[in-house]
Amino acid sequence: MAQSQATISVQSTWKADNAHSKVGFAITHLLISEVEGHFSEFDITATADDAFSEPSFTVELKTGSIDTDNDRRNEHLRSADFFDAETHPTITFKTTAFEKTGEKMFKLTGDLTMHGVTKPVTLEGKLNGIITDQRSNKLKAGLKLTGTIDRLAYKVGGETPTLGDEVEMTINLEMAQQ
Repeated sequence: MAQSQATISVQSTWKADNAHSKVGFAITHLLISEVEGHFSEFDITATADDAFSEPSFTVELKTGSIDTDNDRRNEHLRSADFFDAETHPTITFKTTAFEKTGEKMFKLTGDLTMHGVTKPVTLEGKLNGIITDQRSNKLKAGLKLTGTIDRLAYKVGGETPTLGDEVEMTINLEMAQQ
């Protein structure tokens, strides 16, 4: 009689290495060009096993840290016209579902809360790889998450012919197992 073996997957916490990660975005301006920016202050945590299979993410972005390489535009984006950073200091995302779509590819669905509005969002993900860092002797994972967000669904900015409604998000992560 053959014995069956159970596989035990030990979950651990992984934290974004902010010095080697970036939360970026791009939006169409005047229907002819794209303006890019990023959030410089963020906290991204995942729960996953050593193979980083079926990760669950918790994300917090500080709206006051938005940076588009233009101080005047940054202040306008922090104002009540857009993010209203004083009233809504964070954007959050929490995973609700994970679906493996290829060897290193996946879809991550979660609740995105921005400007006081919560809606489900699905992000495409790619696990770039996992290594043992020679300095810290800890596991590190590299990932890329992408997706599109309708800013009007979250009441960020008003309808305007000068600004696109869709915002392309690109999140490059280097995460360290804790």
